[in-house]
Amino acid sequence: MKKIISAMLAALMIMSLTACGGSGGNDGGSGDAATDGGSSTPAQDSASTDTSDVANDPAVTLVYAEVNPLDTIVGQTGQHFKEKVEELSGGSITIDLQPAGVLGSENDVLDAMVGGSTSIDISRISAFALTGYGCQKSMLLSLPYTFESRDHWWNFANSELAPDFLNEPQENGLPLRGIFYGEEGFRHFFTKEPVADIGDLAGMKLRVSNDPVMNGLVEGLGASPTVVSFGELYSALQTGVVDGAEQPIANYKSNAFPEVANNLILDGHTLGAIQVVICDNAWNKLTEAQQAVLYEAGRDTQAFNASLSEEEENKVLEELKASGCNVVDVPDKSAWVEAVQGVIAANTSGYEDLYQQLVDMK
Repeated sequence: MKKIISAMLAALMIMSLTACGGSGGNDGGSGDAATDGGSSTPAQDSASTDTSDVANDPAVTLVYAEVNPLDTIVGQTGQHFKEKVEELSGGSITIDLQPAGVLGSENDVLDAMVGGSTSIDISRISAFALTGYGCQKSMLLSLPYTFESRDHWWNFANSELAPDFLNEPQENGLPLRGIFYGEEGFRHFFTKEPVADIGDLAGMKLRVSNDPVMNGLVEGLGASPTVVSFGELYSALQTGVVDGAEQPIANYKSNAFPEVANNLILDGHTLGAIQVVICDNAWNKLTEAQQAVLYEAGRDTQAFNASLSEEEENKVLEELKASGCNVVDVPDKSAWVEAVQGVIAANTSGYEDLYQQLVDMK
């Protein structure tokens, strides 16, 4: 029942997210979107645009970058979005989905999109990937142990507060706009050597992506943050450059990390909040009807993601256990939570009230 409710709420939330868009195809500007309920924005107008003739609009192909394989939660989410956009547009929009990191890491992709590249149009990114681009609200979503459960996350993602977070890149002057939210499950540490409790992490070299929150999290747990690109992580584990890393469960399995680090510690330090963004260069190639199609497909895909993630994650976890992966549960996370209070305090300065709103949504 919770999944059904989440899916319904997800659809309602995305309707409110249409405040994040810009104007139609010929407007090259990226002005701030209005967020108060009494204002009408171009994106809201486009969401109600008649799309009955969208199949006759000029054909356009949008390249969608995904760092993970298609069989992951985010890969399946991208595939669903592709199919829905092509269906709703009557073929006038084609989504060229490029999975498994063939277009680079999340940071590589974001650098290209923000830099004005026309080779990548859409990307599924982790919320924390935006922290390096000055998105403080997105950083709040990635702070450790903020969301206690999936219900807690969806309470936020379906709230009136969510569009303010999704709109942040546009408000900061970045040439990106959000389409929808999702999640890929809680992120957990995995290591080459067995870990029974938090003390066993002391001195371990744990892979990070040079994100300030992850650096602080790893240091707080007594380990050593070591920057390694995602594409090099398998070999870094294999050769001992790092002793462990962290990923959502489905990504851990799909990227074959159990082959080189077969110990999975279910600490659930961060919920893998994701969003799909489109760059202004691509947005401005679309007609208003085509823009409306993207939002409609986003509503549908967010609901799909909400219904998929937990079920898929539980299935993968059982497969890992059956294959001999050493899965270590963490029934009491109090020591872990206490260890990271410093990084939470450091990254909520000036945003304490907003962060408390997130915490209170459980």
